Amino acid sequence: MKDILKTRFITIPDGVSVAIKARKVTVKGPRGELVRSFKYRAMEMTPVEDGKKIRVDIWFGKKKQLAALRTCCTHIENMITGVTKGFSYKVRAVYAHFPINCVVVSDKVLEIRNFLGEKRVRRVEMRDGVTFKKHAEIKDCLIVEGNDIEKVGNSVSLINGISKVKDKDIRKFLDGMYVQEKGTVVKDE
Repeated sequence: MKDILKTRFITIPDGVSVAIKARKVTVKGPRGELVRSFKYRAMEMTPVEDGKKIRVDIWFGKKKQLAALRTCCTHIENMITGVTKGFSYKVRAVYAHFPINCVVVSDKVLEIRNFLGEKRVRRVEMRDGVTFKKHAEIKDCLIVEGNDIEKVGNSVSLINGISKVKDKDIRKFLDGMYVQEKGTVVKDE
């Protein structure tokens, strides 16, 4: 059964400007600018209350289209969070016997050496707009940061995926690079 109209509102905080043109959303804030297109989804996006909120409407939507309404609103909210606070992931190297060495080759390339004692060097290239560094106090810990949650999450996924154990019992061999903590770069008071 189709619903005639479903609506969600997105509140825009101070210091952030959101421009919408033909379902292409541009969010500008203190940490930078993010652009995303929602042309694949039939919906209306209109600024209301003098640009303090965005109203997102779906007319005559079926169940799957109505479920996508909240998803698209969450994407825009993540863009707003990205340009105000940024996203930060802590990735930890876990090993039982052979210590995993993480070598920062450049600002975009990470090399993982001595994984399970192998000679093979695993290289991970970060996505655009994503930075990483070794943690100052915690040993074997990387901090991956950026404004776009999808690019940051994808870079962390590449690090995790390249250090998967193959051809061994994964209940015994728990070595790898795992996400320890997710959060924002700018911490809330």
